[in-house]
Amino acid sequence: MTCASCVSRVERKLGKIEGVSASVNLPLESAQVSVPASVTDQQILDTVKATGYKATLRTAHGAPSAAPQPGHPDHRGQTQHADQHSPTDHPAHEDHLAHGGTTAQLRPRLRAAVVLTIPVFIISMVPAAQFPHWGWAALVLSAPVVFWAAWPFHRAAAVNARHLASTMDTLVSLGVLAAFIFSAWQLVMDPMMTAHVHGGMAEHALYFETAAVVVTFLLLGRYLEANAKQKAGSALQALLDLGAKEATVLRGGIEVRVPAEQLVPGDEFVVRPGEKIATDGYVVQGRSAVDTSLITGESVPVDVGVDDAVTGATINTSGQLLVRATRVGSETTLAQMGRLVSQAQAGKAPIARLADRISAVFVPIVLAIAVATFVLWLAFGGGLEAAFTAAVTVLVIACPCALGLATPTALLAGTGRASQLGILIKGPQILEDTRHVDTILLDKTGTVTTGRLAVDTVTALNGRTSAEVLALAGAVEAGSEHPIAKAVVEAARAAGPVPVLADFHSAAGGGVRGTAAYDGGALLTLVAGRTGWLEENGIAPSTAEQAAFKGQQDGGATAIWLAVDGEAAGIVSLRDTVKDSSADAISRLKELGLRPVLLTGDNAAVADRVAAAVGIAAEDVHADVLPADKVAAVRQLQAAGRTVAMVGDGVNDAAALAQADLGIAMGSGTDVAIEAADITVMGSDLHQVVQAIELSRRTLGTIKANLFWAFAYNTLGIPVAALGLLNPMIAGAAMAASSVLVVANSLRLRRFGSRA
Repeated sequence: MTCASCVSRVERKLGKIEGVSASVNLPLESAQVSVPASVTDQQILDTVKATGYKATLRTAHGAPSAAPQPGHPDHRGQTQHADQHSPTDHPAHEDHLAHGGTTAQLRPRLRAAVVLTIPVFIISMVPAAQFPHWGWAALVLSAPVVFWAAWPFHRAAAVNARHLASTMDTLVSLGVLAAFIFSAWQLVMDPMMTAHVHGGMAEHALYFETAAVVVTFLLLGRYLEANAKQKAGSALQALLDLGAKEATVLRGGIEVRVPAEQLVPGDEFVVRPGEKIATDGYVVQGRSAVDTSLITGESVPVDVGVDDAVTGATINTSGQLLVRATRVGSETTLAQMGRLVSQAQAGKAPIARLADRISAVFVPIVLAIAVATFVLWLAFGGGLEAAFTAAVTVLVIACPCALGLATPTALLAGTGRASQLGILIKGPQILEDTRHVDTILLDKTGTVTTGRLAVDTVTALNGRTSAEVLALAGAVEAGSEHPIAKAVVEAARAAGPVPVLADFHSAAGGGVRGTAAYDGGALLTLVAGRTGWLEENGIAPSTAEQAAFKGQQDGGATAIWLAVDGEAAGIVSLRDTVKDSSADAISRLKELGLRPVLLTGDNAAVADRVAAAVGIAAEDVHADVLPADKVAAVRQLQAAGRTVAMVGDGVNDAAALAQADLGIAMGSGTDVAIEAADITVMGSDLHQVVQAIELSRRTLGTIKANLFWAFAYNTLGIPVAALGLLNPMIAGAAMAASSVLVVANSLRLRRFGSRA
C-alpha cells in the first residue's frame, strides 16, 4: 500500500463481504478484520488479493501463520488479522513501515537517481554547461531515473490500473512519464526543437530534468519517511525485545540454561543479581529489589520476597531469587502489553475516517483537474508547453501522501511512547474519548491510597508505655500472616527489638494469643485482636477504654486491642496510607479540566480524611458504596451530562470501568479490572493516569495538526499549480517535504515527558 486511497479501497472491498468490517493501517501495512463465523480466512485473503495486494494471516499473538489449507478448519476468533507483515515478528520494522519500499530497497534507487539527476539538471538549466546534442545526453541520463529509480511508483500505478483504481502513485507515474515522453517526442520529432537544442540554447521545451528531479525528490521523501516511521514504530519492537532470552532452570536440583520460550508453568528458575526475570511468576526463595521500570515506568525498585509476584522482563537488582513460573509465552504481562500496543497501532481513530473518505475520491478528481488544466491552457492560448507544464505540476503537487500518513504515524509514535511510560491504550478511539472527559472517579483503595495498612497511633493503657505496647503487639502478631499482623510487626521492628514469641494460637477473623517476655522480664500472656476476641479470653475493657477504642474506629482507623496478663494494655490503630504522589496528581488532573470524585466502599470518616489529604472537595466524596453502587454513581453523573472517566484496580471496579466513558485500570490491580478498562497504567502511581490523559490528548492534537496541514497543502497547492505559478520540480520537492513534515511532527511525541 502507498497512500490513503489504497487504505480506503482495501477497507471498502473487505467491507463488501457480509458481516465483515476492516480497519487498515498504512505504515504497518496491516488490517484488523472482524469476521462472522460464516466467513473463512481464505475469503479474506482472496479478497485482499483481488484488490491488488498480497496478504498473509496473522495469529492472535502476532506471528504470521501459514495460509489456511483446503478442508482445514480456520482458527476462529473475534478478530482476524490480514497483513503483509506482522508488527511483532521483524526485528527492525524495516520490512513493512516504508510504503513504496523498504529503506534497503529505496537506498540504491535513490543513490542512482541523485548521481544521474545532478548532471541532467546542470546541463538543462545552466547555459554555460550545455554542449551540442546535450538534449540526447539528458535523455540517456534521465531514462534510468524515470524507468528504474521510479519503478516503485510505476509498478503500484499499474497494479491499481488493472483493478480500475487510482492512487497517489498514479499521479506520480503519469506526471513523470508524461514529462519524459513529451520531452523525448519533442527531441525526436520537432526539427526546430532539435535545432535549438543542438545549438545549445537555454530556452527549450524539454523536461528531462523535471522528470528526474521530481523522481529524486519523491524517492528522498519516501526514504526519509521510511526512516522516520521506523523510529515511530520501534517502540513496540523495543517493548517486545525487553524479554529475557534465556533462563537458568532447576531440573532435578541441577541448574540448566534453556531458552526462555521453553519455560512451562511450574518451572523453577534462578535469577541472579543483574539478570532479567525470564517470565511471570512468584518468588519461592530469596529476597531482592526488582527494577520494574521497563514494565511500569516507575523508577524506584520494588522489594520482593517469598510469595511475592514478579513480572517477566523486570531486572533483579540485588539478591538471588528462585522463581516459580506461572505464565509463559503469549500469556505473560509483556506479551499482553505487546498485543495491546499492536492493536492500538493497527486501529483507526474516528477522525481518520474523514481522511479515508476524502482520499477515496481525491485522485480521480485530481486527474480530472489535470486534464481540465491542460485543455483550458490550450483553449486560452497558453501554448502546448505551458499547458503541459501546468498539468504535470497539478499531478505532482496533488499527491495525497501526507494525508495518508497524518493519523497512523501519530498513533505509532503516541502509543509507542505510551508503552515506554508503562501506559497501554487499547484503541485509537480512546484518544478522542479523553478529549471529552470532564469528570474522573477515583477508587480509593489501591488507587489514591496504597491499599496497605500501616500503624498510625499507639494508645497505652493501665500504666504501659507506647513503646512497650507496640513491641508486645509485634511479638504476638509475628505468628500471624494476616495483613493487620504484618503491618503491626513491620512497625514494631522498625521501632526497636521485638520480643521472641514462646507459643502461639490464632482464631480466624478474631485475633491471636501467645506468650513473650519484654525487656528480659517474666513471660507475659499476650492477647491481640478485636473486642470479641478479648471477651472470648475473659478480658473486659472498661467503659473509658471502650470509648477510646470506638473513637479510633469512628475516626476512620482500623483498631485492635492488646491485652497483657488478662488486662487491656493498649490500642493499636492502623490506617490505609495515602500515596505520596496522589495529592500532586489530583492537582494536575484539575489543571487538565477534570473534576475528581472519590469513590470507596469504606466508611465516610475514612473517605473524608483521604479526600481532605489529596484535595478532593467534600461534596465529591461517595463512601460506603458497593460495586453496584459504583456503576450507579457513574450512570448518575452521565445522566447529569458529565463525561466520566473511572480509575480503579479491583474486581469490584470492573463493572464501573466498563460503564464509564473512559475506563482506566491500575496495572497493579486485577486482570478483570484491566480487561474492562480502555487504558491500563502498568504502575500504581496516579501520575501515570495524568500522563495517560495528557499523552492521549497530545496524540489527538498531533493527528489534527497533521490532517490540517495535509488538507491545507493540497487545497492551496492545486489551484496554484493549475494557474501555472508553480514549477514541477518545486512541486515534487514540496510534496515530498509535506510527507516528511507530517512524520516529523508525529515523532515529536516520542519526546513526550512528564513533570512528575
